[in-house]
Amino acid sequence: MKLNYFKFGTTALLWLFGTTLVSAQQLTDQTDIALNDLSAFKDPGKTWSTAEKVIANPKSDNELKATKGTGILVNISTNKIKGSDLFTNTLHGNMILELDYLMAKGSNSGIYLQGNYEFQLTDSWGVLNPFSSDNGGIYERWDDAKPEGQKGFGGYAPRQNASKAPGLWQHLKIAFQAPQFDADGNKVSNARIISAELNGVLIHDNVELFGSTRGAADKEKALGPLRLQGDHGSVAFKNIKISKLPADQLNGGKRGGGGADPIYIDAQANTMIRSFVDFAPRKRAVHAISVGSPQKVHYSYDLDNGLLLQGWHGEFIDATPMWDGRGNGTSNARGVITSFTKTLVPAVAQLSDPQANWPSDTTGTGFRTKGYVMDSEDRPQFKYNIYNAQVTDAINVLDNGKGLSRSITIDKAVPNLYVLLANASAIEEIAKGLYLLDGQSFYLELNETSGKPIIRDIDGRKELIILLGNKLNYSISF
Repeated sequence: MKLNYFKFGTTALLWLFGTTLVSAQQLTDQTDIALNDLSAFKDPGKTWSTAEKVIANPKSDNELKATKGTGILVNISTNKIKGSDLFTNTLHGNMILELDYLMAKGSNSGIYLQGNYEFQLTDSWGVLNPFSSDNGGIYERWDDAKPEGQKGFGGYAPRQNASKAPGLWQHLKIAFQAPQFDADGNKVSNARIISAELNGVLIHDNVELFGSTRGAADKEKALGPLRLQGDHGSVAFKNIKISKLPADQLNGGKRGGGGADPIYIDAQANTMIRSFVDFAPRKRAVHAISVGSPQKVHYSYDLDNGLLLQGWHGEFIDATPMWDGRGNGTSNARGVITSFTKTLVPAVAQLSDPQANWPSDTTGTGFRTKGYVMDSEDRPQFKYNIYNAQVTDAINVLDNGKGLSRSITIDKAVPNLYVLLANASAIEEIAKGLYLLDGQSFYLELNETSGKPIIRDIDGRKELIILLGNKLNYSISF
C-alpha cells in the first residue's frame, strides 16, 4: 500500500470559482491575527483576555495561570464563571490555518471552521485509540430525529493520538476547503479538510465534510468566521495565522505516486530496533537504539553516551530509510517527537565544582558500553562503565502510559558525579520537584528522595544537573 502525504505549500494561486469564492480567498490573505488586544474578535466574553504567559497545573483539573500581557489569547472558563465562544470579525472560505494551543488538564475546547465544522481540542493525553471526540478529531454530526444512540454520526477520529500533555504547547495546521454554492444558493460541493497535522503528525488526509458538525453556529455557507469554543473549559492560543489555500491543493490536490511502500514497525509488545537516529537538526546518533511499547510511548537512547535522546507518543517506527534498497541506516519515529537533548554529550560526568563546564565527550572517563540486559518484562536496562564504576540505566513507560520513568544506579560511589537531567532553552520549577522545560515542551519530575538539582546558565541555554549519589529516580512527561 502506498501512502502519499500532503505537503503544505508556501505560495498561493487564486482559484476562480466565482465572486463569492474569490472574496473568501481575499479575506483569508492575512499573515496572522494580532493578539495585542481582543479587537480581532466580535463581542468577546469576560472569560477571554490576552496574556504574556500561560501555565497549566498538570495535576489540577481545568487550572490555567495567566500573566498579564499580550501575544497569547486565553480563556479561563470555570464552573462559577462559564465562558462563551469567540468569533473572529473577519470571515473565511478556503484557507490554511496554523496556530499553537495549550489545554488545561481535563479541559475541552474546539475550533469551528466557518463557525460550523468542529475540529476537536481536548485533553486526550494518554488515550491509546482515539475517537472523533478526542483531541484532533473532526466532531460528529447530529440528528435529533434518529433513535437514541444513533443521533451522533459521521465524525472522523484522528489517524493516531498526536496529543501532548496539558500545559504543553501544541501545534496545529489545517488546510480547509469551503463548501461551494451555485448562483441560487444550492450547495454544489461539500467542505473538506484537505489535510490536518497535529504536532507535526498527519492525522487527517482529504476528508469530506458532508454537513455541519454538532453545535454549528449557522447553516453551511461559502463564508464564515473562525470560532473558538470557550464554554467547555480553559484553553489558550497563540501564533494564529491564516493564509490562502494553494489552488493545486483543492479537492485533495495532486496525489503523487511512485516511491517505495513504507516499511513500518509496530510495537504490539516491547520492541527494540538498532539504527542511526537523527535526534536534532544535523545531529545523528550512530549507535542508537529505539525502544517501543504497547502503551504507545517510545524512546531512543544513545549507547555511546548513556544519553536519552527523545521520546514520542503514537506509532513506533518508520524503517523505510534504513531498509528500502541499500538504505542509509536511519529510522524515523512515527509519532509526536519530544527532543530531550540538542547535542551528544555524556549523561553523567565528574565535575570539579557545580559550575564547571560539562564535558563534550567521554574522553578520560573510562567509558565503555556494556550493552543491556532484559528485565522480567522484556525491557532493556542499559549498562556502561565510567570512572571505574558500573552504571545501570533503566527507562520504563509510566504506569499511566503518559511518559517515561528513569532510574540511574551506580555500583559504587564516585565523588562529584553529576547527571545532566536537561539541556534546554528554558527551565522553570513550577512546583516542588516539578520542572517545565524547553518552551513548555515537556515536564521533568524528581523523586521526593532526590537531592536539589542545580539550574545553570551555559552559553544562552540552561542546564539542569544533580549529584548522582548511589541512585536517582525521575520521570519525564510529554
